[in-house]
Amino acid sequence: MNIIIIEDEKLTAKDLVKTLIALEPDIVIIAMLHSVEEAIEFIKTKPQVDLIFSDIELGDGLSFEVYEKLQITTPVIFCTAYNHYAIDAFATVGIDYILKPFSKERIEKTLLKYQSLKEKFATPKQDFSDLFLLLKQKVPTQEKSVIIHQGDKIIPLSEKEIALFFIDKEYTFAYTFGGKKHILSQNMDHLEKTYAPDFFRANRQFLVNRKAVKDASQHFNRKLQINLTIPFEEAILVGKLKTTAFTCWLSGDF
Repeated sequence: MNIIIIEDEKLTAKDLVKTLIALEPDIVIIAMLHSVEEAIEFIKTKPQVDLIFSDIELGDGLSFEVYEKLQITTPVIFCTAYNHYAIDAFATVGIDYILKPFSKERIEKTLLKYQSLKEKFATPKQDFSDLFLLLKQKVPTQEKSVIIHQGDKIIPLSEKEIALFFIDKEYTFAYTFGGKKHILSQNMDHLEKTYAPDFFRANRQFLVNRKAVKDASQHFNRKLQINLTIPFEEAILVGKLKTTAFTCWLSGDF
């Protein structure tokens, strides 16, 4: 989830970042903006944003100016020390209103609210299963492979052999059902686009093959732990904001 923070109190902004990352490690803070002018100039570039956390009273004016001038449709969580802006906040693109000082529990509640609203207002998925089945019968699927380097050889590694992809010390690896690890040149974002929906991005570090998943168990703080059909030392966790998507993927409803 890509998030922008608009807050002129830098200590408050940093505290909010720490809280968000602690609640959901997959969150990416793409910008911390400290004024109306700075926010307008940055958002004009049309960054890919899922959610905005915004103070209201900034040094050069009210943040409402940003949303009025740019006609933003991205949902906004307003964080302020004053309760008299609530009506104006919800009259813009506000979906929640948090009074400072905020708590970790309050931020968690608003993230879950955002996720719930996102799911409710998502475009209903039409049932094209019969059409897809017909297309699968007529058009043979091409098996995807990643390229690995062994000495002076370039070897294709079939997706059927890959149990998961993972990141370790900024390097990306493919881990096979046979327990072998191969370093790759592709980054995780590229692999996710290539191998979805057969593989699921559990978090920033792991992309897991459906055929490698044995089951999932409840973990601390409403997360899920993926249990594999093969031995693997590290715990693979799904954040609570992704548990619904993971359950749908696991059941084949994607």
